[in-house]
Amino acid sequence: MIIDSHQHFWIYDPVRDGWIDESKKVIRKDFLPSDFELILKSNNVDGCIAVQADQSEKETNFLLELADENSIIKGVVGWVNLLDSNVEDKLAYYSKCKFFKGVRHIVQAESEDFMLRDDFQKGICKLAQFGLTFDILVFPDQLKNAIELVRKFPNQKFILDHLGKPFIKDKKIKNWESDIRNLAQFPNVACKVSGMVTEANWEDWKTSDFDKYLDVIFESFGVKRVMYGSDWPVCLLAASYKQQLNILQNYLNSFTERDKNKVMGANAIQIYKL
Repeated sequence: MIIDSHQHFWIYDPVRDGWIDESKKVIRKDFLPSDFELILKSNNVDGCIAVQADQSEKETNFLLELADENSIIKGVVGWVNLLDSNVEDKLAYYSKCKFFKGVRHIVQAESEDFMLRDDFQKGICKLAQFGLTFDILVFPDQLKNAIELVRKFPNQKFILDHLGKPFIKDKKIKNWESDIRNLAQFPNVACKVSGMVTEANWEDWKTSDFDKYLDVIFESFGVKRVMYGSDWPVCLLAASYKQQLNILQNYLNSFTERDKNKVMGANAIQIYKL
């Protein structure tokens, strides 16, 4: 079974979605399960995890409603304000929904030390009691603080999104590699192979551009803590769904069928309790 562990749905709003600027006009429109279902079927993908793209409970409710109505959605990683004093009540409410699997905050848009804030960490410490994951979305210069975060919460399941966004376009790897290897030492952290094509040269990437970054991820996390994600529709800025999927599948050609199955679906099922 293949599970796409990371993709988004939205009804385009020019105010809310201001991050979709002129350079991203190809995704400046609605993307809904009706658009995605045929894409998954044509690529032999069995289901997906819908991940928040907007920091609002309205977004979380929207994704949960879509999950109720569309069988392709196997889980939702939503947004809850982890800084609120009533965060425990909010998590208790959402955790009653069978599709609500975890929380994500767009930390890449925050200050470098955001993950070290007491109010943020007070929110993080509430997740484990509800069996919820936390997706870490950061830029490379925030990875060191991500390491400090996961060190403090050994019983919390964390998932690093998009490989920590390495500078693939600029072919930089040294500092990112060191931080990734340190982060992966914590067994409560997994990693999504997602969002790679948009970190490369959108117009002129090659499959081989990603090999050394994938080598680091698999050497560091191993096949039990890596999962496939498309980052659709954002991936469309640089590649079709099939093209981004082929990058990972080609890389896995020399792996055993058992290990391929872990990366392509079984790990997501286990980590997100699908």
